[in-house]
Amino acid sequence: MKVMAIVLAAGQGKRMKSKLYKVLHPVCGKPMVGHVLGVVQEAAAERSVVIVGHGAEMVKSYLGNDAEYVLQEQQLGTGHAVRQAEALLGGEEGTTIVICGDTPLVQASTISAMLELHKSSGAAATVLTAAFEVPTGYGRVIRGQDGTVQRIVEQKDCSPEEVAVKEINTGTYCFDNQKLFAALAKVTSNNAQGEFYLTDVIGIFREDGESVQGYCTTDLAEAIGVNDRVALAEAERFMRDRINRNHLLGGVTLIDASSTYIEADVQIGSDTVIYPGTVLRGSTIIGEDCIIGPQADITDSSIGNGVTIKYSVVAESIVGDTSSVGPYANLRPGSKLGVGCKIGDFVELKNASLDDGSKVSHLSYVGDAKVGKDVNIGCGAITVNYDGYNKFVTEIGDNAFVGSNVNLIAPVKIGDGAYVVAGSTVTHDVPAGDLAIARERQVNKPGYADKIRGRAKAKKEKKQ
Repeated sequence: MKVMAIVLAAGQGKRMKSKLYKVLHPVCGKPMVGHVLGVVQEAAAERSVVIVGHGAEMVKSYLGNDAEYVLQEQQLGTGHAVRQAEALLGGEEGTTIVICGDTPLVQASTISAMLELHKSSGAAATVLTAAFEVPTGYGRVIRGQDGTVQRIVEQKDCSPEEVAVKEINTGTYCFDNQKLFAALAKVTSNNAQGEFYLTDVIGIFREDGESVQGYCTTDLAEAIGVNDRVALAEAERFMRDRINRNHLLGGVTLIDASSTYIEADVQIGSDTVIYPGTVLRGSTIIGEDCIIGPQADITDSSIGNGVTIKYSVVAESIVGDTSSVGPYANLRPGSKLGVGCKIGDFVELKNASLDDGSKVSHLSYVGDAKVGKDVNIGCGAITVNYDGYNKFVTEIGDNAFVGSNVNLIAPVKIGDGAYVVAGSTVTHDVPAGDLAIARERQVNKPGYADKIRGRAKAKKEKKQ
């Protein structure tokens, strides 16, 4: 059975009151339409067609080649939107999933279960439903005595008896593809909104003697459609709880899950401990046996096994096994640490690589640098990499020692085993095994400190 998907993503989303197109608003770090497309593809959709309208180019730019696109120039209802895909999918045989691009909490496992019910029952359509105690605002699912779905009625069109029904339509469906487009041709706009409802297809199927099934999800969050910032915050909360729970079940310890923010695509190895205030974003991958936090902010980075990161920011960087970062360190994009490195307090790295065992323990800046193995960079050392126009590289060889308050004026090379004395400003290469001293010779003025104090005291007494 060929499986296809139509993602409805043409609405403007005026209630969001935003310059950003509605389905591109992120939930746990990923735009809603990205969640939806990922779910249908995980549930075995071989072709995915996204119906775009307002903000079409932005949606296409984000999703790229992961989908095909059809423009709905006028928003005339869900039935009209789905019909726009007929030129692409109308001739296909198989099952088509129809889902809204603003329903990020629908899960692949639920779509798979719907597909199984749809296939085993031979239904023309299967509707994803949910049972709400207070179903205000949702279309009601009306079932027959045999349990099959008879029709779906939008709340504006409900009779008093239908309003009392608690089972609602979530807006996600599975259809026999060819029957879907045949029925859409019969849909009219004779309703309170003057729109072409996709839900009218259900009544048309029943009139034609077709079976319509309903799959009722037990996870009510899957019914959330995001139309305003309130619903967006609610979806964020549900998604965040779901993500945290999955990590907990996967062997990760969250000391306080309520104060830990982990985005959707983050991966974490078992026996890693996440302390409160930690934010893990983007495509971050964290290994096993790590200690992350408190208050670690990590974005799009790869963290090895046995790593400790406390009170620090790491962005687009690589941290090797058993290395430690922080407290209060900043690893900017392009930083790369080997095995067993140490980055201490108030250290900033940018586009710098440190090989195994190297240390920058405190109060230093290392930018645009290549640092070898077992190098020690002292307190207050700086690679001076920028002249106001261009960036230059500093290279430090294995086993070198760079003393405190050293300025390395790039481009410069420090050889293997070289030693740079504290307080030096180095402007020329230091060969391997050499010791570099680049500072003014100290001059002591005998008794001069007492003379200065005496002058200051005399001025003070004169003023009095």
